[in-house]
Amino acid sequence: MKASTERVLIRWIHIVFSIPVVGYIYGPVADSPYGAQAVRLVFLPVIALSGLWLWKGQWLRKKLRV
Repeated sequence: MKASTERVLIRWIHIVFSIPVVGYIYGPVADSPYGAQAVRLVFLPVIALSGLWLWKGQWLRKKLRV
């Protein structure tokens, strides 16, 4: 996979997984225990990891090639 394609894919994952967090903050998702649990245990870690990969992915790839 080309680097540009990978970056676009990870960026879209980051954006799409952020939508339930907005619903958690501004909507009724916080009232649902399953929705709140999903946001805390699934969506936030995926957002954090994809953001970290977008930020430091090139550095990590360079370090792993050694």
